[in-house]
Amino acid sequence: MKYEDFKNLYNQLKRPCDIDILAESTGLDRELLNVIYTQRTVRETTRAYYRVERYAKDMLRDWHRGMSILQISEKAEFSPILTGLLMFKEMGKGRKEFWSYVRDPDMIPNARLKKEIIEITAADYVYSPWATEQQYKRGAWGENKLQTWLKEHNISFRTEKDLRGEFTKTPDCLFDRPITVNGWKINWIESKATFGDRTEVNKNLKKQLAPYLDMFGRGLVVYWFGYIDDVQLPDGVNIVDGTLTDHACNYADQC
Repeated sequence: MKYEDFKNLYNQLKRPCDIDILAESTGLDRELLNVIYTQRTVRETTRAYYRVERYAKDMLRDWHRGMSILQISEKAEFSPILTGLLMFKEMGKGRKEFWSYVRDPDMIPNARLKKEIIEITAADYVYSPWATEQQYKRGAWGENKLQTWLKEHNISFRTEKDLRGEFTKTPDCLFDRPITVNGWKINWIESKATFGDRTEVNKNLKKQLAPYLDMFGRGLVVYWFGYIDDVQLPDGVNIVDGTLTDHACNYADQC
């Protein structure tokens, strides 16, 4: 995807309802738009967290005056769940208690608080337990898709679970011997069920891809939901989107 096209989508995905609006108007896959919305929201929330935290006392005062937690989060333009967490801490209650209420609202003795915890949990597309579960499932889907494709080509590999404790960092699939994909000779593949914009790729490069290159040699990262055309990666790390499974792969010594 061209950077200008991505940035246009990114700037329009401000609210959860924008996902369906853009899917309808552009014909783009809803899950792709959901992924981009999630990435944007996480970044915006991280930048805004300490600014919003300073107003926790004011938010709690608004709540006592009758505003709901969801209304307060909308006023602050902040995550409903994290708004609730900040207010809960301002009440003198613990993080652990808050998350136990989010996971099981029936244990909340206060009827108003119970109703509003259920409300913010349903409204939060990124930080609620159900949203976190969806993100986990998306990641597992990508890894399963990758492993199925490798098994179909009779490629032997070890997973992150297999390698646990053997290395400080491990890719999703480390091959027992090098393979070739689309003319690339590689030793590992990393699966990313995200969109590879510049920020995402740079984060992954620093935390994972560059260390993998140093430890295991040349490799490949797959962004299942696409990536920016002009993204920069070091020599030795190739990038591909969901069309990966359209390619043939085989052991390098067979070529």
